Amino acid sequence: MQTTRYFDDAPTYDPDVFMPRHFTEADPAAAVAMTRAAGFGHLVVAGDDGLLSTPVPFLVDDDGSVVRAHLARPNPVLRALPSAALLIVPVGDAYISPGWYPSKADDPKVVPTWNYEVVHLRGRLRAHDDDWTEQLVRDLTEHHEASMETPWSVDDAPPEHVARMLKAIVGVSLEVTGIEAKRKLSQNKSAGDLAGAADGLERRDLRHDGAVAEAMRRHDPHR
Repeated sequence: MQTTRYFDDAPTYDPDVFMPRHFTEADPAAAVAMTRAAGFGHLVVAGDDGLLSTPVPFLVDDDGSVVRAHLARPNPVLRALPSAALLIVPVGDAYISPGWYPSKADDPKVVPTWNYEVVHLRGRLRAHDDDWTEQLVRDLTEHHEASMETPWSVDDAPPEHVARMLKAIVGVSLEVTGIEAKRKLSQNKSAGDLAGAADGLERRDLRHDGAVAEAMRRHDPHR
């Protein structure tokens, strides 16, 4: 039985057990692109009192080997470092109504489901010094301000204010040892039912509906 490895030191897993093969995104570059497109996730570590989770915006290197972020200095996650960690990156999700399937007219044995794209990044999380953290803040700001009509720069703020803000955070990096990406986008449905569900999402147009519909059409195996 085949296994998938994203990095040489990553644990192997059987995709037919972890997730159905037709939902697995086996291309590492695509998994990194999904991660970068989201830019936000939930960082999970095991602390003395059990599991700890914190939401984080982040940057990911081109090869997906390192994720950089920062945490508020009082964040209890920092007390667990260095530590094994899991970064859960939700890309998009939406409820799928069986009422959108044309096939229900001939076969009423249909049920609701949920479509989504998600990436799990596993690795070792460690903290960094002030200089490293400042560079991360600059890089993170530049990345997100690039699309603005008039990009804001860290240097636009008073230096003493920036220094004070930097003292309140700690930079962290996740040295990634494995990426597991999943796209559940109705690939197991007929062409008509997939199209019907995508049309239904576009008509409803709540939260991530439009983005999920677009992803369903982009990854439609019937095309």
